[in-house]
Amino acid sequence: MTDVPFGVLLSGGLDSSLVASITARYLAGTKAAKQWGAQLHSFCVGLEGSPDLKAAREVADYMGTVHHEFHFTVQDGIDAIEDVIYHIETYDVTTIRASTPMFLMSRKIKSLGVKMVISGEGSDEIFGGYLYFHKAPNKDEFHRETCRKIKAFHQYDCLRANKATSAWGLEARVPFLDKEFINANMSIDPEAKMIKKDEGRIEKWVLRRAFDDKEHPYLPKRQKEQFSDGVGYSWIDGLKAHAARHVTDKMMFNASFIFPHNTPTTKEAYYYRMIFERFFPQNSARLTVPGGASVACSTAKAVEWDAAWKNNLDPSGRAALGVHLSAYDAETPLSNKPSKVIDSIPRMDFPGVAIQS
Repeated sequence: MTDVPFGVLLSGGLDSSLVASITARYLAGTKAAKQWGAQLHSFCVGLEGSPDLKAAREVADYMGTVHHEFHFTVQDGIDAIEDVIYHIETYDVTTIRASTPMFLMSRKIKSLGVKMVISGEGSDEIFGGYLYFHKAPNKDEFHRETCRKIKAFHQYDCLRANKATSAWGLEARVPFLDKEFINANMSIDPEAKMIKKDEGRIEKWVLRRAFDDKEHPYLPKRQKEQFSDGVGYSWIDGLKAHAARHVTDKMMFNASFIFPHNTPTTKEAYYYRMIFERFFPQNSARLTVPGGASVACSTAKAVEWDAAWKNNLDPSGRAALGVHLSAYDAETPLSNKPSKVIDSIPRMDFPGVAIQS
C-alpha cells in the first residue's frame, strides 16, 4: 500500500531475500505496480567485494529485480560516525557498526527518488536466527531469549532501522514485525525453532520450511552474516583501528571514573561514548542505552550458555566461535534451483529520476 516510489532492502540473507521474493511475486497487478511499474527495485550496501554484495547480487538475479549496489569505504564510514550517533542516539557498539552502512545507503536511496523501502528486520529475534542460538541449552531457554530480544527491539535493530533511514526522510516498513505475525510465531512450540544439525535443521528452520516450495523455490541457499559483518569484515577492523588512535590506554584505565554508568570496556566503545556524551550530555540520555555483556548480538543472559564466551565478549558475529565459520552439512529446504519469478512485466520507473544499476 503506497503512493510513493519504493523498493526493498536486499542483503542476500534469508530474511530480506524472502521479503523481496514475496514482494516481487505479488507486486504485479497491484495499484503500486500500475503506478510505478511492476519490476521491483532492490538495494544493497557494502565494501567492495563484501559477502552481502555478492549474495544480494545472486538473489537479485534469481528474482529478476532491478538491483542497485552501493559501495562505501572504511573511511566513508568513519567520516559518518558522528552523524550516525547524533541521529540514532545510542552508544551501543553493535548498533553503531550496523547503522553506519545503513545510514549511507539510505542517503543514496533517497537521492534516487525512492521514499519507502521494505526490510526484513525482526526475523532473527522471532525465530532465533542469530548464530549464538546454536548454543541454546533447551527449548525453554531458547524461547526466553527470543522474548528478551523482542522486548529490546526498540533499543537495537528497530532503533537502527528506524533512525538510520528516517535521518534522510526514508520510510522503512517491517512485515516480520506485524503484531499478528509476531503473536502467531511466538505461539509456536520453540522446539520447532531450535537448531539441530543432526536432523538437518539449521537456524530459522521453521521459516525456511514454511516457504519450501519445490516447484517454484523462493530463494537460493546461503548462510547469512550479521549485517555489520556482512558489509565487509574490514569495516569492523577499521573501526577498531580508528578508535585505538583516538583512545589511549590511560583513558581506558580511567574509564570507570569518567563513565561510571555502562563503563566502556573497549577503545571502540569508549570512542563512541565520547561522541554520544558530546551530543547528549544529560544523564537521562545515557540511561536510555542498554548495557551488559554480549556475544554475537546476544543478551547478557545468553552469554551464560557457553563458558568460552565470557572471555570473548565481542558483539560481532565472528565471536560465536566455531559456529560462524562452520558450513552446513545438510541441504537447506530452500534449494538453489532456478525459478522464473518475473516474466515480461514493465519496470518500475521513478519520474524525473535517472537510475543506474
